[in-house]
Amino acid sequence: MAESTASRVSPSPEGPFRTSEPLPARSERSSRTLPTRRARRRYRIIVTVLSVLAVGFAFGLLAWDNPMPVGSDGFWRIAEMRATNVVVMAVVAICQAIATVSFQTVTNNRIITPSIMGFEALYIAVQTSAVYFLGVAGILAIQGVSQFLLQIAVMVGFAMLLYGWLLSGRYGNLQVMLLIGIVIGGGLGSVSAFMQRLLTPSEFDVLSARLFGNVANADASYLPVAIPLCLGAAALLVLSSRRLNLVALGRDASVGLGLNHRRETMRVLFLVSVLMAVSTALVGPMTFLGFLVATLAYQFADTHDHRYVFPVAALTCFVVLSGAYFVMRNIFYANGVVSIIIELVGGLVFLFVILRKGRL
Repeated sequence: MAESTASRVSPSPEGPFRTSEPLPARSERSSRTLPTRRARRRYRIIVTVLSVLAVGFAFGLLAWDNPMPVGSDGFWRIAEMRATNVVVMAVVAICQAIATVSFQTVTNNRIITPSIMGFEALYIAVQTSAVYFLGVAGILAIQGVSQFLLQIAVMVGFAMLLYGWLLSGRYGNLQVMLLIGIVIGGGLGSVSAFMQRLLTPSEFDVLSARLFGNVANADASYLPVAIPLCLGAAALLVLSSRRLNLVALGRDASVGLGLNHRRETMRVLFLVSVLMAVSTALVGPMTFLGFLVATLAYQFADTHDHRYVFPVAALTCFVVLSGAYFVMRNIFYANGVVSIIIELVGGLVFLFVILRKGRL
């Protein structure tokens, strides 16, 4: 080290030392979220690749096996009929991705997802109760825009009662809230299973089709309600990215930086409840989809800044959904098992992360 320093300086009449050669350029690292030029280039490449895949799969769902020439009036008429599924996938992707990333931030846990709070168990209980008390006609009784809004209101109300009660109490905390959410979800699941055992085979067959997450479950008449709710809640969370970055530091650190941690947590949980209620009421349960895409998004974005994680998570979720539907529907002709495959892959990723981390 001494030799290298000596070789770079020499006596000078202008002063005791003079640099005999220029110093190396300053490092390109900075205090930004993506500190190096390489990191920024990698992020842009990831977003570009995901965007191209998303557009490609969306166009493939519209154009594959379309008998009319591309660009003709007949082609667009057929594509328009298929466009509903693509829009539904986009809504579900935004809801699941934004909700899961935000929920993991406020709970400070990368393993759990909003599904653990009983949203899907409540949805299953509502569907099962309708068939149990009203028969096959019960499925029709809970369809329609007003019933769709009612399901969303019930799920959001259930979540906010749980959050408000547990987070406002003297001993309330997120850990207790999560445990009680699991217990309530398990209880609702047990009641639903009991009622399902008492159904006739024909009633159970009709009900089973509603209990698996499937884009085919969505009704186009729901979209004028689902899209504004989805975009509004997602936009509010995206605009809160900087505050979510503070929440991710923990309660003590965020309060020390001037953030009202409890109020921000309640606000985020309310918006997460809206997103999850819209997604679940629209297509049904998708337990591990959010966990899968959130895990991939953090790996792809290579940062914890929500301004960068949110876009990657939403794009990743749409690519996973649309890609799975395209492959299973057009190559394997097994459209009905798409959600099962996604849940299987998501469950395996969940187990891998648990075993790798060794804890929840």
